[in-house]
Amino acid sequence: MERDTFYLSRSWHRIICRRQGRNWTASMLFILAGFLALLPAAWAPAVQAANSGVVIMYHRFGEDAYPTTSVTVEQLDEHIRELQSGSYAVMPLAEMIAALRAGRPLPDRAVAITIDDAYRSVYDVAWPKFRDAGLPFTVFVSTAGVDTGAPGIMTWDHLREMHQGGAAIEAHTVSHLHMADADVAKLREEVTESTLRIASEIGSKPKFFAYPYGEASDEVKAVVSEAGYTVAFGQQSGPLYPEADMLYLPRFPINMSFGGPDRFRQVINTLPLSLTDVLPSNPTLTKNPPNFGFTLPAKKSEADGIACYHSSFGRLTELEKLGESRIEIRFTEPFPEGRSRINCTAPGPNGRWRWFGMQYYVPAR
Repeated sequence: MERDTFYLSRSWHRIICRRQGRNWTASMLFILAGFLALLPAAWAPAVQAANSGVVIMYHRFGEDAYPTTSVTVEQLDEHIRELQSGSYAVMPLAEMIAALRAGRPLPDRAVAITIDDAYRSVYDVAWPKFRDAGLPFTVFVSTAGVDTGAPGIMTWDHLREMHQGGAAIEAHTVSHLHMADADVAKLREEVTESTLRIASEIGSKPKFFAYPYGEASDEVKAVVSEAGYTVAFGQQSGPLYPEADMLYLPRFPINMSFGGPDRFRQVINTLPLSLTDVLPSNPTLTKNPPNFGFTLPAKKSEADGIACYHSSFGRLTELEKLGESRIEIRFTEPFPEGRSRINCTAPGPNGRWRWFGMQYYVPAR
């Protein structure tokens, strides 16, 4: 008897097919057409092809004393319910990156979950909930706290257990270093040692790197690349898209203030505002104030209604258009010391927003 089996994976919210017997192509097309016709409307967006994905970034869970880096347990439960609603394709970070780099389509509303710093609440609170929901995630680990048994930090046993359960364990320096302030020797030491410690304890070499605080520079990126990493993440907001800098990819930070259900839904529904030729390209400013500018997407309508905002100065009103596709912004005041963010957004289809973000760092004098 010829038979095709078709089933739905709730854990990754993808349609998976498995064939048995002959005449697979014709019968599968017939079954696929019938199955899609029966899908609830909420499932439709998750099976459409797209070329972008959203990466969200957590730190702590249920640690109310740290509102800038934690979400409440209730917020986490709301996030999981939304991610399981059928409108999203929650996938391992490695799958999302592989598809983008190979030019393969992603499902619309593709989402990857990342967590920085290996706090104990990841194991106690988030891990059981993500595991039971079948949601894959990645933890970026600063190894010194784990090695020394620092209070509130997971152990290697915790991390191994999560890794064996499907979580990815990736690199985040040894000491949670302010990398943009460090010299090359220190950078190399921290990147190399953290990579070796994770490989030794987890049993597999990390593939991805995340800059602590999202702070990087051209020199920092070069050291990370020299260590063998081809993909690294900051903490600037925005979706991933094929033209993005693979050594400084964006993630949306999620915390108590920016973790409410409406905000969370807005973030995971964003589309890329595919700006190119962004200057300054160096995330650490060598000139302050900088001359900031970018080239609009080839499809100009994607940038209709564009607005840009600075974390200290608010909405930027002096957008100067040069030719058909170049936008430049001249700042009259220097950026403050530390981290500044620029976000540019534009209305997208079906109530969604297009988003581009950049973080700049100004070293202390």
